[in-house]
Amino acid sequence: MEIQRGTKINKVVKANRNALLKAILVITILLSFTVLLVGGYWIFKEQAPRPLEITNEKGEVLFTKETIMGGQAVFQKYGLMDYGTVLGHGSYMGPDYTAEALKIYTEGMQDYRANEKFDSNYASLTEDEKSIIKNNVKKEMRENRYDSRTDTMELTNAQAFGLEKVREYYKEIFTKGDGWGLKENLIKESDMPEKDRAYVAEGDQIEQISDFFFWTAWLSSTVRQGDEITYTNNWPYYEDAGNQMSFSAILWSGVSVTLLILFIGIILWIFYRYHLDMDRAYKEGSFPQIDLKKIPLTLSQVKTGKYFVIVVALFFVQAMLGALLAHYYIEPDSFFGMKWIHDILPFNITKGYHLQLAIFWIATAWLGMGIYIAPLVGGYEPKKQGLLVDILFWALVVLVVGSMIGQWLGANGYLGNNWFLLGHTGWEYIELGRLWQIILIAGMLIWLFIVYRGLKSGLKRESDKGGLIHLLFYSAIAVPAFYIFALLINPDTSFTFADYWRWWIIHLWVEGIFEVFAVVVIGFLMVQMKLVTKSSTVKALYFQLILLLGSGVIGIGHHYYYNGSAEIWIALGAVFSALEVIPLTLLILEAYEHYKVMKDGGNNFPYKGTFWFLISVGIWNLVGAGVLGFLINLPAVSFLEHGQFLTPAHGHGSMMGVYGMFACAVLLYSLRNIVKPEAWNDKWVKISCIALNVGLAGMVFVSLLPVGIIQLKEAYDHGYATSRSVEFLQKDIVQSILTWRAVPDTIFLIGVVVLLAFSLKALFNLRKPTHKEEEQLPVKDLALDED
Repeated sequence: MEIQRGTKINKVVKANRNALLKAILVITILLSFTVLLVGGYWIFKEQAPRPLEITNEKGEVLFTKETIMGGQAVFQKYGLMDYGTVLGHGSYMGPDYTAEALKIYTEGMQDYRANEKFDSNYASLTEDEKSIIKNNVKKEMRENRYDSRTDTMELTNAQAFGLEKVREYYKEIFTKGDGWGLKENLIKESDMPEKDRAYVAEGDQIEQISDFFFWTAWLSSTVRQGDEITYTNNWPYYEDAGNQMSFSAILWSGVSVTLLILFIGIILWIFYRYHLDMDRAYKEGSFPQIDLKKIPLTLSQVKTGKYFVIVVALFFVQAMLGALLAHYYIEPDSFFGMKWIHDILPFNITKGYHLQLAIFWIATAWLGMGIYIAPLVGGYEPKKQGLLVDILFWALVVLVVGSMIGQWLGANGYLGNNWFLLGHTGWEYIELGRLWQIILIAGMLIWLFIVYRGLKSGLKRESDKGGLIHLLFYSAIAVPAFYIFALLINPDTSFTFADYWRWWIIHLWVEGIFEVFAVVVIGFLMVQMKLVTKSSTVKALYFQLILLLGSGVIGIGHHYYYNGSAEIWIALGAVFSALEVIPLTLLILEAYEHYKVMKDGGNNFPYKGTFWFLISVGIWNLVGAGVLGFLINLPAVSFLEHGQFLTPAHGHGSMMGVYGMFACAVLLYSLRNIVKPEAWNDKWVKISCIALNVGLAGMVFVSLLPVGIIQLKEAYDHGYATSRSVEFLQKDIVQSILTWRAVPDTIFLIGVVVLLAFSLKALFNLRKPTHKEEEQLPVKDLALDED
């Protein structure tokens, strides 16, 4: 009687604890997204103006709002965000056009005022004379002459002269090439037919893009009205323009570190005090035996085999394109002397492909896994499920092939005004033309429908709407839901506000929703394999989701420090992005638990390959996403580093290290269950896992990180624009480091090739379905299981 009473009390305590965690999670989500949306409205209201007209002192119109919009469209149309950056956002082969234009603009003003006052160019002046001109130019540049009543802006004669210098410079660059990775005559002139012009403004497209770059330089050096800091919070660092690190960047860097230390202590105490991890479902020495031949299999599950082969094939192509990108830093206009390769695949197009294929193969692995597990949860195979799986597969093929062709045509200027609809939208990570974005969303909705059909009966049986199956379904809904925000970005959306929505896709979709989906799926798989208890897993998932979403949603603000958003984002982004490290640190504990599970399973444990990759996910979560992300998210570091090589060091460590490794894990879990057991060989999986991890670590720590640190010092010593110049990339030490990157790249590619060969072999050794449509499957009912 006492034992039964104790058991009932324990169940009540667990139920109350779960209810409390649910409530905290809901409140966390509501508060976090409220802050994010209010902050977005603030960004919209406080962003730098795009005046209807910009005039000189005589009242002559120099350029207009339509010119700025047209110039931004030209920048996007030719995929230049996948070559260089604007306001620090984009790729790293080319310059930051904002910083470069700011330097030219400033030097032009200095020459104008030097000739006016001393009848000599600035470079020929004495140090005292230079000091006078420099200080005067700073004051002149930073004064805000925008008139909000008339929506017009006046440039001084010196500023107008600086504008002309910017135009002259980019006229030469986009006509003759930049002597690095940019093709000559990439951007067409004004004698093009009307239908082929970029977007809005009539006139010379090179002049339009020059004026757009000048506008970003203007907003980066002009004090926001009613404030003491520029529209970009004094970024980029360039003393001649008066851009130096703000006090808020220093203050909130210190505050974020302080709060991180405090909250690590608090969260660890809560974690251990209330035992918020997953409890084992087996006792020591009684590891559950898994007979793969007895695992039920349906037709739709077997059909996921072709998904996983496509996943690894896309992974191989993506990795090869990554190797080509790395080579371009050594030989920017050819591949070992073969210029035709560069003519077909210049850096910007290759970079766009590299990013999009990463998203494609990772997302496809997760789609395939979702399709595989649906019947296991629902307990049966819905009618015509296999047909839907085939339809989705071919829709994905059309999407990948069609979007890649469209991006190539668009970035080469062959689609005219249809570049945004059918080609390359020009935004890094969401390069897909609008049509392809819609097809991608439609494909994910089809996938969600397939998963729902499989989960439906399980969802009905699970009375707790916050139970494990419901969590799995909610996380699946979020995958297509959050990509829809890409549709809010149009060609005429201002750069700052478009960037606000862009990071909803990159940070909230790729780094947030993918992370949520990953932890829920890992928990589900552990329960499915009878390795952990369901109740402890649900409790642990709620705790992890509270930490992930509580820090990660507002933590998106570290992308808004210097893109023209309000200064408040330095505080919000610094504090919450620092706190993002906490859940990633706890996930390393989960990785250790995975290691213990694999060890307990012994040689007969069939999912060793999956767990090798899950352990890799935990390590890279801490190192790539956590440590390297924390480094560059400090406002004081980001001020000098923003858009430099430390960013891809974090990017590779988190994107491939976390999401890529997890994609490999779910791929191997699904294949292990649909492939004949006798055709499986863990030795090849282990070789692939080791090669991928060693190669990735080499890329990050032998190449990207050292170059990033050198580049950081270059920015500190000589200004940000210099650190992003061709001259920096051509330094002997930088070229040597980038050349030696070929070694870890090769090791990584070996890992990809081994995994590709393994997956191809698996495709020819698939098990036959054991159950027909609408036939009940003999699986554990997770909806009714109460441990």
